[in-house]
Amino acid sequence: MIRVAIDVSPLLQTRAGTARYLKGLLRELRRRDDIELHTCSFGRSDRLSTLVRDAVWYPFALGRDPGADVLHCPTYRGPLRPTAPLVVTVHDLAVFRHPETFNRWTRTYSPRVVPRVLAAARRVIAVSDFTKRELVEVLNLPPDRIRVVPNAVDDEFTSEGPAAEGDYVLAVGTLEPRKNLPRLVEAARRSDVELRIVGARGWGGVTVGGNGVRWLGEVSDAELARLYRGARCVAYPSLYEGFGIPVLEAMACGAPVVTSRGTAMEEVADGAAVLVDTSDAEEIAVGIERAAAERERLVPRGLERARAFRWDRVAAATVDVYREASG
Repeated sequence: MIRVAIDVSPLLQTRAGTARYLKGLLRELRRRDDIELHTCSFGRSDRLSTLVRDAVWYPFALGRDPGADVLHCPTYRGPLRPTAPLVVTVHDLAVFRHPETFNRWTRTYSPRVVPRVLAAARRVIAVSDFTKRELVEVLNLPPDRIRVVPNAVDDEFTSEGPAAEGDYVLAVGTLEPRKNLPRLVEAARRSDVELRIVGARGWGGVTVGGNGVRWLGEVSDAELARLYRGARCVAYPSLYEGFGIPVLEAMACGAPVVTSRGTAMEEVADGAAVLVDTSDAEEIAVGIERAAAERERLVPRGLERARAFRWDRVAAATVDVYREASG
């Protein structure tokens, strides 16, 4: 029996990719009888808690549980001198590749602290082969300490169920610069199609709405699945991601997808999506039209691809990493 302490603070901060990863993983870990799971967190969702958590709790206070066989930090924020073997999950290195798309605190804090946290980790989990390559290339992390364990898709996201009405393209993502929403808005207008955007208000002055664009804010998973099913296609032309969970969710719901060429999303889609150069609004517009036109080819491929990503498999692979780290 392995005693695992896991940081659940990200659940206080977001409902997006990191929270989806943590919820799915926790659910499956709690069903297993080969680990003893303990959760830890600090503060609330306010800005002061974020600053104290990053500057004090993560580097100096977290990881002082003397009874833990493994400490798992599901983001690259963690202790600098952990007392238990440390496992860290890295979702992406966007702050290193595109620091200009982040707020001042994140782009100042991360380069100073994240490399030290990863250096202290016994094992690092990358959510894609793309992210593993980034860890090696950007932060010079030894490949033999990295294990690739992809994300998965929740049971809520299935092709069976109600579909939203209307003729629209769906985009899913926080309103922030990395999601490339201004170019997507331009592409949708060139295609003369309604664009619906689901996601929390973010940072960087990104606003959307009007002239055929509807920002729906945050919605429940049931409503999101309904929107996926009803979409002409799902467009996810992000400039940089470490995985791209909306691509997987859309495919699981039977929606054709257009996404970014040469990124982790290309790896996730594995031939089941239309790939575009996301620096070119015209190419995104053409991609939207292609995805809709090739629905009969893309949807079966997407459904088959999505079935390969299951949270029980994620949990099993993660427990194997725990065993390696604690052995």
